[in-house]
Amino acid sequence: MIHDVCYPEKQMSRIYLGRYVYGLAAILSGVLTFAWRDLNAWRQIIPLDKDPHPQTFLYIAAAIQLFGGLAILWAPTRRIGAISLGSIYLIIALLSLPDITNGGWVNFFEQFSLVSAALVVLGATSSDSPDGARRLARIGYVFFGVSVISFAMAQVVYFAITVKLVPKWIPPGQRFWAITTTIAFGLAALALLSGRCALLALRLLTIMLVGFGLLVWLPIAISRPHQLFNWTENVENLAIAGAAWIVVDFLVQNRSEVLPTS
Repeated sequence: MIHDVCYPEKQMSRIYLGRYVYGLAAILSGVLTFAWRDLNAWRQIIPLDKDPHPQTFLYIAAAIQLFGGLAILWAPTRRIGAISLGSIYLIIALLSLPDITNGGWVNFFEQFSLVSAALVVLGATSSDSPDGARRLARIGYVFFGVSVISFAMAQVVYFAITVKLVPKWIPPGQRFWAITTTIAFGLAALALLSGRCALLALRLLTIMLVGFGLLVWLPIAISRPHQLFNWTENVENLAIAGAAWIVVDFLVQNRSEVLPTS
């Protein structure tokens, strides 16, 4: 069995916040949908544009996000919340597949990372079948690692866009941070899937994603508050950060059950 050599095992009192960040992002997404009611801002549901009532799906999805986001915040209902959110994120991910050759793969894996977090929550809270729970958590863990690979690939494929998103005031320059964060995503994926320094990699990845929100997306939304896309990108980034945080929290508690075995 591979142990995370970068962090020795410690028993201490901790507060696990990933589930709350993940749930808050789902709630905010639902609120944005009902407040804006703009179908064009949700690129994941492009395949529904030929449906006579595409907004019906959008409102149902938003309602499920609100319900699931609230449910996952409380321990007695967190499994219901995880099932609700995992299901709707999976549906949205699948809706991205018809456009997969035109950038839809980016949307797919962004949503797939959120599905992965829901699986980890389900695995962490299942008491009926310990073996099944471990398998479910391990599946969610591996799926999240695969999603992180896609994040690195997206920054490579859309490198020019990545460079422009980096604030100009951050030294030593936009290209430096675009390259650095791309490498960081790649190294994080390698650590997650190999099990070497996985917890350290996950923590650094979570910090980086939170940094994206605070330094990139939030300032963009504040400077152009009337563009829904800027707010949805903020919420999606927060959701993915929450997903990474969920995996961190679970790995801290159940490291030996999730890391790859030899």
